Amino acid sequence: MILMGKKHIHIGEEIRNEMEVQGRNVLWLSQQLGCNRTNIYNIFMREDISTNLLMKASIALKKDFFALYSRALADEATT
Repeated sequence: MILMGKKHIHIGEEIRNEMEVQGRNVLWLSQQLGCNRTNIYNIFMREDISTNLLMKASIALKKDFFALYSRALADEATT
């Protein structure tokens, strides 16, 4: 679990939420990331992932997931 101040980032949940908002499914994401569906479900349960995997998810979903951490860090610096 990443705690920055009061901000908790569960990156697996963030990825799952974005996939659902975009109307995508697990099969689509698994094809984009080059893994099987079981791995995608495992990603959803993880609170943190490698930067390489985070980059792949960001590219596939066209969303900068790194920005979540940047915003949390900026918020931490101002408190």
